[in-house]
Amino acid sequence: MITPYRDRPEPPYYAVIITSTPSGTDPEGYAAMGRRMGELGAAQPGYLGRESMYAPDGSDLTVIYYRDPESIRAWQQHPEHLEAQRLGRDRWYARYRVEVARVERTYDFTAPPM
Repeated sequence: MITPYRDRPEPPYYAVIITSTPSGTDPEGYAAMGRRMGELGAAQPGYLGRESMYAPDGSDLTVIYYRDPESIRAWQQHPEHLEAQRLGRDRWYARYRVEVARVERTYDFTAPPM
């Protein structure tokens, strides 16, 4: 399921695309850390929003939007986020991939009500 569309500024801005497959170990701890990282990450300078989709097998795709590369680097090096990254590698993820992309243009469509 994707979270609702969010307004973002005009491009350019950046998207951090995270695909992951949880290991299934400590699901309560994983969920709690996910909530904490969501709250903490949203408070970081340059954060523009996020969208997530979850597959029936538990894997997920999350896109987090930032104003600039400096904001991404600052979040990557945040002490609590560094600890979450370590725990993710040691405990919570079977696999993950992170991609960073510059958004050059956007467009969308919304159907009129029927």
